[in-house]
Amino acid sequence: MPSTESTTWLSQEAFDRLQGELDELIAARPAVAAEINARREEGDLRENGGYHAAREEQGKQEGRIRYLQEFLRTAVVGDAPSADTVAPGMVVTIQFDDDPDDTETFLLGSREIAATTELTVYSPESALGAAILHARPGQTVSYTAPSGAKITVTVVKFEPFAG
Repeated sequence: MPSTESTTWLSQEAFDRLQGELDELIAARPAVAAEINARREEGDLRENGGYHAAREEQGKQEGRIRYLQEFLRTAVVGDAPSADTVAPGMVVTIQFDDDPDDTETFLLGSREIAATTELTVYSPESALGAAILHARPGQTVSYTAPSGAKITVTVVKFEPFAG
């Protein structure tokens, strides 16, 4: 079983949605290639904006295909195992120490599953995500926001994502 720390856990719904996107992108490859060939037939490639746009679109599509193939190859479908510290795949509630009435609940995990939930998703590599990774309930941690501000939060609770 892969380690929880380095594993992306996906619900079956999220996995199926991403697999569907990958299948659609792969199925569209011939149409993109045909578009490039059609634009190539228009003449001088140095001044052919349609050709260059089609090539750029093909590059983006191929990059997304490679990313999804690798992401889905390494993802684990199912529920993340429960843990006694914050880990990827957890729904986390934090309290901001500068305003005890201000709390935020979010999913610590991959942005790829953001479309499957109404929750905000923070990456474990983000400033907040890295600060709370492995924290326990009641533990206070600090991190530096992208704006440069130092923010201190307390982990109120966390639970596995059920999405």
